[in-house]
Formats: sequence, C-alpha cells, structure tokens
Amino acid sequence: MSDVDDFFLWAGDDEVTRNLRWKTCGSKEEALAFIRDVCIPHPWRRSICLDDCSIGFVSVYPWSGEEAHKADIGYAIGTSYWGQGIATKVLKIAVPQVFKDFPNLLRLQAFVDVENKASQRVLEKVGFMKEGVLRKYTCIKGVVKDSVVYSFLSTEEVLVTD
Repeated sequence: MSDVDDFFLWAGDDEVTRNLRWKTCGSKEEALAFIRDVCIPHPWRRSICLDDCSIGFVSVYPWSGEEAHKADIGYAIGTSYWGQGIATKVLKIAVPQVFKDFPNLLRLQAFVDVENKASQRVLEKVGFMKEGVLRKYTCIKGVVKDSVVYSFLSTEEVLVTD
C-alpha cells in the first residue's frame, strides 16, 4: 500500500494500460483500491522496482482443474522505462521463478496485441516461442483485437543473450 504513489504514476497512464484488461487508474483512491483488491490477493504478482520505486508489474494467472498445467503471464512498465531492456531482464528472472513456484506447471503463455511489436520482441528475447495469431481473440477496453500467442515450456531454458 505504501507504493501507491509510484504505482499510480504508471497505472494512471493510458499508454501503459492500453493493452491491459484493467482500466487506467483515474485517482490515487482507485490505485489504492486496485492494490488492495487485486494486487495483494493475487496468486503471483510482483512489482518491478528500480531504485526502490515501483515502475511496473509482472503477473502470472494460473489455470485450474484439468487446465492447471498452464498459466498466463502479463507485464507492463512505465513509459519512461520503455526501450531500456528492463522488461526483458525482469522476465528472464521471473520465468524460472514461476516454474519453481508452480512445480506442476508445464506451459507459460502470453497473449500480445499484434500491433505491440515491443512486447513481442521482449518475449522472443527471453525464449518464448511464437505460436501464431489468434484472430479476433480478445476484447480490450471494448475493442476486439487479434492476439499473438507465445509459449514457454518448463523443459526450456531462458535465453541468456539479448
């Protein structure tokens, strides 16, 4: 809760949240409620911190039941940190940790807007495999969009080169 000011800087930015399912936080109060109601109870959500400030997040959404062998991963960082390789470094740390934290997990998958080339490059640098385009697959903020699906399997190694 003490990170609300840092969180609001990027969670209140339409550029950062345009490809996320959740809406842009419009006030500090909305940001506090989001941290309390979504972030804290989340099964696997980490703040991306730089110089002791939250600049983004990475989250994993594990499936359940017969689909418990897979999970979805999502991430975002503040616009002033774009293009610096931070998301790539974060995922290179997060992916192995996710497989440790969820030992029955076989597949980690990411869905990216076809126009979000930067996020596609991040996933590819980490070692995610592009599987294809899902046409008219997801609805983000009322707009139905095509998504590129990427996967990373528990048997694969995170790439060490950029």
